[in-house]
Amino acid sequence: QVCHGLRTPQLPIWLCSLSGRHGVLFGTDSRLLSDWKTERVFHLYFYNGQREQTKTAHLTIDTHSHPWEEDPCEDPSSPGKRHPPVEMAIRTKWAGATVSWNGTDPFF
Repeated sequence: QVCHGLRTPQLPIWLCSLSGRHGVLFGTDSRLLSDWKTERVFHLYFYNGQREQTKTAHLTIDTHSHPWEEDPCEDPSSPGKRHPPVEMAIRTKWAGATVSWNGTDPFF
């Protein structure tokens, strides 16, 4: 039988399958599960256990960013506009959110 703590996690955690690789996206703020006001700017962490990832990626999510502040000269279909799968997964829950990798190089 599954214990209560596994059925109702105390911290936000998502198991992800991104581009054929598995990873864990999680937060350390339990309020993210119950208080929508904490969804303005918050932190998530991503770890996939692959050799190229030497440490857990610390991501800052801003759900009230302004997409019109992006560089208007850059072509949206250019390679510079390609987003990592983990960002796209985050946007399935928080559409339009911006993701800051806080100094870590985004990996695809």
